[in-house]
Amino acid sequence: MRLLPWTGADGKACYLSTDDPHSLLSHLADDVEAAQLASAEQVLAGARSVLGDPKAGERAVRFALTRAVESLGDVLRVAVSRSSDTR
Repeated sequence: MRLLPWTGADGKACYLSTDDPHSLLSHLADDVEAAQLASAEQVLAGARSVLGDPKAGERAVRFALTRAVESLGDVLRVAVSRSSDTR
């Protein structure tokens, strides 16, 4: 079972049951994970920039933190998914 990088409409985890890592859904999940990781890199750079700016206001800091929390959730989901693939 592979944990997919998205949730269902009810917010619950989605899993893929296949032995074929080359299936269409496996490739889609790989692409989504890659996009989430790339986005997290951009969010991290932006958050560092905001935190390094002593003139950044509360709104900018809250926005950066909100995006960072979202990205951290995505990255943790990818990490859990990939660690369960090796078991």
